[in-house]
Amino acid sequence: MSQSPAMLPTGQIDLAQEFLRRRTPLSVVKGVLHRYPAISPGVVLVVAVVIFGLINPRVLAGTNLSLITQQVAVIGTLGVAQTLVILTAGIDLSVGAIMIFASMTIGQAAASKGVPVVLALLLGLVVGVAAGALNGTLVTRLKLPPFIVTLGTLSIFTALTLLVSNGATIQGTAMPDLATWTGDTFRVFGVDITFSVVMMLVLYVVMAFVLGRTAWGRHVYAVGDDKEAARLSGIRVNRVLLSVYVVAGAILALGAWIQIGRSFAASPNAAADVNLDSITAVVIGGTSLFGGRGTIWGTLLGALIVGVFRNGLALAGLDVLYQTLAVGVLVIVAVAIDQWIRKAQK
Repeated sequence: MSQSPAMLPTGQIDLAQEFLRRRTPLSVVKGVLHRYPAISPGVVLVVAVVIFGLINPRVLAGTNLSLITQQVAVIGTLGVAQTLVILTAGIDLSVGAIMIFASMTIGQAAASKGVPVVLALLLGLVVGVAAGALNGTLVTRLKLPPFIVTLGTLSIFTALTLLVSNGATIQGTAMPDLATWTGDTFRVFGVDITFSVVMMLVLYVVMAFVLGRTAWGRHVYAVGDDKEAARLSGIRVNRVLLSVYVVAGAILALGAWIQIGRSFAASPNAAADVNLDSITAVVIGGTSLFGGRGTIWGTLLGALIVGVFRNGLALAGLDVLYQTLAVGVLVIVAVAIDQWIRKAQK
């Protein structure tokens, strides 16, 4: 004979109510978004393209799509580096400064110092790796919060860039062709695609494999999810964290090469908004700021969303200040959604 809820013990009533609560459609949606974080940015991207395309058909023109992909190549590359750091529950505010510092090193070496271009590119890689190693060492050895560390190194690398360049821009015409090769284009279905876009996509494929199929990738997720649990399971947490910042620095050096090709110059004043845009791309892409959850492909979708929003708002005639405002709103909304989704774990 069945008992009515009023006749059940209090503990059983609580369990029954908890079960019913978890089976609501809203909780099911929350659980799906938690398991597949790339779904929501995919929907946002489609909606953004449709809306901006209706506002101004030029958004879908071949020349404009080419411009968006070129912009996304820089943001998307930096987004990969930012994703690695955020997956470990950190954040890197110095990604843009490191990229510009590396690009100025490449430009100065190749144009002003007469260094062979291949060696100049290697110098840029050394700068990126060294900068990442500095961030990682301060985080792991001195136990400083990543936010504080990278806020400080943001100023350090910005000052070093101005010191190296004397505030002067090096035009692409003064550098060998290989230094600006990433900005060269080829046509696909009427759209001019730069080699930087191809490089970015290859980077995503490689990092998706590394994060999803290697022990190192699993350790990155484990450290971001719970550092103490990762340590107790035998993972060398500090070594993983240091390696993440070093790999991120190497990726930023690649971003420096892409940025030179994108602007056909090495400028200390380039890419002023890339720090915010890279964080926005990662968060919108479904990677949790609390670490341990997210996908590299979600970051690519996030970078595309940022590119489409900035481009669509520009074509709608809005001032660049409103574009930055929109990106800031996207960050707040994305973090709010992330916190809502995280409740699916509880």
